[in-house]
Amino acid sequence: MDQNELKKQVGQEAVKYIKDGMIVGLGTGSTVRYMVDALGARVQNEKLNIVGVTTSLRTTKQAQDLGITIKDIDEVDHIDLTIDGADEIDDNFQGIKGGGGAHLWEKIVATNSNKIMWIVDESKMVHQLGAFPLPVEVIPFGSQHVFDELKKRGYKPEFRLTNGNKFLTDQKNYVIDLHLERIGDPFALADELIKMVGVVEHGFFLDMVNTVIVGRESGPEILQARD
Repeated sequence: MDQNELKKQVGQEAVKYIKDGMIVGLGTGSTVRYMVDALGARVQNEKLNIVGVTTSLRTTKQAQDLGITIKDIDEVDHIDLTIDGADEIDDNFQGIKGGGGAHLWEKIVATNSNKIMWIVDESKMVHQLGAFPLPVEVIPFGSQHVFDELKKRGYKPEFRLTNGNKFLTDQKNYVIDLHLERIGDPFALADELIKMVGVVEHGFFLDMVNTVIVGRESGPEILQARD
């Protein structure tokens, strides 16, 4: 079974948790695309009545094209369940997200959710965070100074590029990826980064997820991280 089949498998499994009347956070990324497709099929075939709150402009377009009702996060007073992907999940269910550059919106949606579910293929499960570069979203003004400070601290920063130009998030910010390889204390580093002037958000998602669905050759594995 290839990686895309595993992603499709967990996407289809995740939508079983969505009930009629729910407000659902819809994440961003290749795995989530399969989930949104499966949710769109339920909306069309079962006349499922749900509202989606999206974490990126591309998820918004996909969901609306499938007939899913979308509202802005400031139009709802809560989110029942957010389903999103992750780039790395360690043994303690701490995560790194932001490979798609949507981690600011993803974190805003997640922190306003009653429950959070991550859907991943088995390659995303690691013992220790850090092999995947840690994204740091920064405002363009003064971003070179932030970059220089990160370099001085030994964090091996690189501006994320697209076609030779600096990548822009949906908020028109830049992303600096930190190539750390191994992160000993994600909580300490998260606290350090968020206190840096010019940093909007980092890609650590710590003590947040409730349920993880892992796509494996033997079928989806459901892991309960927190109540």
